[in-house]
Amino acid sequence: MDQEPIRTRVLDAAEELFYGRGVQSVGMDEIRNASQVSLKRLYQLFPSKGELVEAYLKRRDLRWREALARHAEAEGDPGARILAVFDWLYGWFAEPDFRGCGFINSFGELGATTPAVADAARAHKEAFRAYLGGLVAGAGRPAALAGQLALLAEGAITTAAISGSAEPARQAEDAARVLLEASAVASPAVSRG
Repeated sequence: MDQEPIRTRVLDAAEELFYGRGVQSVGMDEIRNASQVSLKRLYQLFPSKGELVEAYLKRRDLRWREALARHAEAEGDPGARILAVFDWLYGWFAEPDFRGCGFINSFGELGATTPAVADAARAHKEAFRAYLGGLVAGAGRPAALAGQLALLAEGAITTAAISGSAEPARQAEDAARVLLEASAVASPAVSRG
């Protein structure tokens, strides 16, 4: 029997519940009920809640970064791709079930006691920063700009979650635009290439 559709149902249920309510407040029985998978089958797929949390975070990381890249890379101009990141964030923040960053949330709940969760959060944040680094390099801007843009995005994510508003993405985009303009002036030889 093909396990993948069942695994997908379990991960879909876990993602909705973990992201919506928090990892610690959701038990395996709730995952079982939401996925309509027997507890026996659930534990065959994920022998512990910790393994389910790891799988949820890995899948969320891939899906999040792929969606972001599809949106940003639809832009033809390299500088516009950078600003498109913040446009994508705005759309995400405006979703009715937006609760902030699932990795920050999970890290806040379990990072101090569960190394796998801390590692997943760090890997996600580093992959995002590296993606921004690629966009920055493609736009011919100084490498240090990637870290600055990552801080803007992370601050916008947290502020949007707390405020319940998508506007922090627009404010971060405005700040990113200023940084892009400043980096073009600061390194004209790089931007001419």
